[in-house]
Amino acid sequence: MTFEEVIIVLVRSLGSLLVLKWAFVGAIIAILVDFSDLFMMNLLDFGGVQNYQSLDKFTDLVYMATFLVVALRWSGVVRNIAIALFVYRVVGVIVFEIVSWRGLLLFFPNVFEFWFLFVAGLNRFKPRYEITYRRAVIWLVPLLILKEFQEYVLHWGKWLDKYRAVDVAADWWNFVVGVL
Repeated sequence: MTFEEVIIVLVRSLGSLLVLKWAFVGAIIAILVDFSDLFMMNLLDFGGVQNYQSLDKFTDLVYMATFLVVALRWSGVVRNIAIALFVYRVVGVIVFEIVSWRGLLLFFPNVFEFWFLFVAGLNRFKPRYEITYRRAVIWLVPLLILKEFQEYVLHWGKWLDKYRAVDVAADWWNFVVGVL
């Protein structure tokens, strides 16, 4: 593992710890920190990243594990669904590592992440809202559609592969400054 990869793993791991104290805000921060590796790869020069997709999936499992720790404190429907979605994604990541085909991730979308954020948000803002299995299915459909679109963009269509995060941020900055 290169020194650059060590830095990325440490930053992404530390970024996921806040979820253990503040589920909703911590999850948002962990997801934002998830994107930090794209910038670090562009800005650091400490040996590079040998296999970005594998490193990303490994560090995703780190933050997902902290999400799972919190989800295990939940009860009933939301807890059971969280566990099932976590296990499903882990199976997908294992199969991905074996076959090394990014398109496979479309069949194992990380709906666990969206489910966790949804439930943590409900717990924070609508704590009396009860999730039944029927309601869970109703909510899971749009979450799955959104996640499948994201997985398609990232892993099947590879729409963002030709861009560097630093360049995109600079372009957006220049656009905003130009509008102002």
